[in-house]
Amino acid sequence: MAGVLVAFTTAAAAQPAPPVYPSKPIRFIVPYAAGGSVDPLVRIFTPKMTEGLGQQVVVDIRPGGNTVIGTDALAKSPPDGHTILATVVTNHVINALLIPNLPFDSVKDFAPVSTVSSTDYVLVLHPSVPAKNLKEFIALAKSKPGQLNYGSVGSGGISQLGNEHFSMLVGIKMQRVPYKGSALALIDLVAGQLQAGFYTPISFIQYIRSGRIKAIAVSGNNRLQALPEVPTFAEAGLPGFEMRVTYGVLAPAGTAKPVIDKLSGEFAKIVALPETRERLAGQGMVPFYNGPDVMAALMKTETVKYAQVIKAANIKLDN
Repeated sequence: MAGVLVAFTTAAAAQPAPPVYPSKPIRFIVPYAAGGSVDPLVRIFTPKMTEGLGQQVVVDIRPGGNTVIGTDALAKSPPDGHTILATVVTNHVINALLIPNLPFDSVKDFAPVSTVSSTDYVLVLHPSVPAKNLKEFIALAKSKPGQLNYGSVGSGGISQLGNEHFSMLVGIKMQRVPYKGSALALIDLVAGQLQAGFYTPISFIQYIRSGRIKAIAVSGNNRLQALPEVPTFAEAGLPGFEMRVTYGVLAPAGTAKPVIDKLSGEFAKIVALPETRERLAGQGMVPFYNGPDVMAALMKTETVKYAQVIKAANIKLDN
């Protein structure tokens, strides 16, 4: 684990900046399944990036291996700024904590570009679950140990950590069902094959509004603008439980600083647009722009935080 805590660098061993950047289309890798939370988020940004940078930005969906497949593709790409990756900061650092033989170094092989948005996790239930609020759900789960199923994205991901940390805090046991993407878990939740789950609202907010699933608590300090009727965990009777998801962008290590700065500046401009902020809010997200140095610091902080959660909950990839 000690190796994980090495400082993230923004342009280690940076190459000279190309005379013109960008000089060709930019590949924006999404290491998650289509239709989850990251894919639609990226598509909010790509048209504006194409317009601002003067080159086509192409989304490349590369799911699999707890994001390892897509992330490895970035690590092996030329450090010229023409390949970037959308990441959930916590998932990136969790992989380094849980997967012993990654094909890349989660710190040394990447250069943070910027964060772009954040959101909270929402505890959602199938309507058939006879619980109207958090206290009733906890009581129900205690009365049926191991009988309620929840869906997690992959094994060892943040949705599993959230569920296990919550379960540990309140003294319940639920059965985990892993999925390759949140969209697949959502299908089974809507169908009633799953009873519960922690998910980001971007992928299922329309199902909450239509009543096909019900939300009972939000993991942040404040209610979501898109779901003002859903209380926080603190309001629902469980203070101290927080999970925030930060979405960011990585480039290969060695990418020249002027290129990183240009990309980061482009994201800053897009995040500041009223249109972007409105679209993010409508999907339960908030604008959260920070430059390379702040993103690097956040990645270190998240590493320390989730190392503690993993140890306390005894989470392993195969449990």
